[in-house]
Amino acid sequence: MKSPHLFMRARPIMAAICLLPLLSGCGMIVLDPAGDVARQQGDLVVISTLLMLIIIVPVMALTCWFAWKYRAANTQATYKPDWDHSTQLELLIWAVPLLIIICLGAVTWVGTHLLDPYRPLARTAPGQPVGADVEPLEVQVVALHWKWLFIYPEQGIATVNELAVPEGRPLKFRISSSSVMNSFYVPAMAGQIYAMPGMETKLHAVFNETGNYEGFSANYSGAGFSNMRFGVRSMTPTGFERWAAQAKNRGTTLDRATYLKLERPSEKEPVRRYATVETGLFDRVVNMCVEPGKMCMHDMMAIDQRGGMGRAGLYNVRELSYDKFAARGTGATASDRYIAENCSNPELLGTSLARVEDQPVDLAQLTGAGLSRPRSGPLAAKSQTDKPSSARPALTPVSLTEPAS
Repeated sequence: MKSPHLFMRARPIMAAICLLPLLSGCGMIVLDPAGDVARQQGDLVVISTLLMLIIIVPVMALTCWFAWKYRAANTQATYKPDWDHSTQLELLIWAVPLLIIICLGAVTWVGTHLLDPYRPLARTAPGQPVGADVEPLEVQVVALHWKWLFIYPEQGIATVNELAVPEGRPLKFRISSSSVMNSFYVPAMAGQIYAMPGMETKLHAVFNETGNYEGFSANYSGAGFSNMRFGVRSMTPTGFERWAAQAKNRGTTLDRATYLKLERPSEKEPVRRYATVETGLFDRVVNMCVEPGKMCMHDMMAIDQRGGMGRAGLYNVRELSYDKFAARGTGATASDRYIAENCSNPELLGTSLARVEDQPVDLAQLTGAGLSRPRSGPLAAKSQTDKPSSARPALTPVSLTEPAS
């Protein structure tokens, strides 16, 4: 009478066992990657798991054994209701976990320093040290809404949602973001590293096998996050040179105006290639000064380090709200409010503003207190209202390259 009930209870377990072979189709890319850094990280996971199993397996086995041995029906089991202490058992219970923790700490400490993403590679594979004359391939990565931009300074090209690298050559990634925090992750190559606006993170890695892989953002960043994926191609050195030459011959130009258009939120962007890249574009992305006329963060910090610009900087305070009321790349006037540069730069000021084509930024030079104000533009009215009745002494704007006198 009980057998049908036992069969019904066992059906879920039997179904789960039947589904186990399907796991063979799952990718084991984390534990079987194509890069030496990711392989060392996978080994660290395996070693840590095995060390913890030294405790977990005996504890689970002893739990089952004690439950069976001291069951109510076993009248032959030892019964000691007043027993409460055993020095030998206490030593065993505490000594073994302590040794495991020491081993885990040692493995983690060594692995953390050897696999530090900021640390240049010492080897490309076991027994293959990196020569002193080997230069890593630099790739500048920018996380956009919701796509990835890759800039190759050495080749002078850039791509969108496509990362191609040569096999066996050390890679140096400089990573940043245009707006919100993201996470750059290629499981086959190395662990994930965050991409943050106004900051630069680094990652050193290498591919030891050729093939096609996938990278993605491992940090939620909005509605298009699930489609923020890109193809990764590991090629032979010859194949990579051929790929770079094709991008150089068929692509378009990536300048600051093109970047500001590319920065606009979009999903499922196709692969795009640029034959030339404006010099210093990535540094401007990191310093949040791609917009023409906008002061870069490193200039702002240099001024702060010297104690400010004094009275010469009183009027250089355009409202800092470009990312307060709307996300970067959105809104009709999302790019016309910022702290402006305090030095004239014809090349910089002459660049068109991509996001506000119909409302270009007033390119008139901003001057300090006591100097002549612009006769037109948004600052003209402000200069008239702020001007006191008494004349102010003329001041010289502070230079960003020379210390203030």
